[in-house]
Amino acid sequence: MTINELQDQVIEEFSAFDDWMDKYALLIDLGNSLPPLAERYKTESNLIEGCQSRVWFQADYADGKIIFQGESDAVIVKGIVSLLIRILSGHTPQEILDADLYFIDKVGLREHLSPTRSNGLVAMVKQMRLYAVAYQAKSASCRSSGNSANVLR
Repeated sequence: MTINELQDQVIEEFSAFDDWMDKYALLIDLGNSLPPLAERYKTESNLIEGCQSRVWFQADYADGKIIFQGESDAVIVKGIVSLLIRILSGHTPQEILDADLYFIDKVGLREHLSPTRSNGLVAMVKQMRLYAVAYQAKSASCRSSGNSANVLR
């Protein structure tokens, strides 16, 4: 599925609820369904700056696509991590960089999150885009040098 198709799917899921308490419950359920991040990835370099709670993202590059994993120690934030991974993981760096993440406003996340969580969401998206920039540059470098190694670790 494209990033926009995945966003539309998320918007549809959230539109089933009128009450924000129900939407928070959905976020918590999504976070609880997120596979735990391996301890070896819970490092300072994977910790997202700008988040009040602790949030880690791991990005790997395979077959031209970025695969994200992540976790948070806060249940609602973990749900947001789950949504971002669901929408952006498995796409090319260029698709991630070109993505307009309109689902954030459409489901009401921006207006219903506390200022600190909202800042954290911005920091998470920024970090995921930075991974995309790095992998795109690494991929271009490998192509130009004839080296097909996909490493950025």
